Amino acid sequence: MKKKTSLDIIAQSEKICLYSISFEIDGTTEFEKFVADFEMNATYNKDYQRIIAALQAILKHGALERFFRPEGKITDKVAAIPLEGGKLRLYCLRLSEQIVILGNGGVKATATYEEDPKLYGYVMDLQRFEQILVEKVNKGYVRIEEKNLNGFEDITFEI
Repeated sequence: MKKKTSLDIIAQSEKICLYSISFEIDGTTEFEKFVADFEMNATYNKDYQRIIAALQAILKHGALERFFRPEGKITDKVAAIPLEGGKLRLYCLRLSEQIVILGNGGVKATATYEEDPKLYGYVMDLQRFEQILVEKVNKGYVRIEEKNLNGFEDITFEI
């Protein structure tokens, strides 16, 4: 069954725009769900603060490769924050140094995200979203202009 999603702007700076996907079912972005789950979690507070610090650095300097841990397949743009350390991961799509789409994340207690059904689901959602976004860009429905995705506001993405 396909899930209807949209794209929301989370934050932007002179260097970058951070987006997050939002499922129509609840209207909350995946990044907001991540924050709700871990912002007040004492066990993973240090890891959460490391991720927030990385996002602040990304807003200041752009989505430089050095801020991201490659995840997913070689053919996609799925990455994780932080680059190193801790058990907590935030999964995202690093489309360029100027555009990042934040997903959800969680505690990585297995050797790979594929071994954890929840983390695997987050990565699969991002991979499917990227495929559909690329299709919309190729058809001209969405345009990538520097740090902005234009034309996505009225589109529902079915992943």
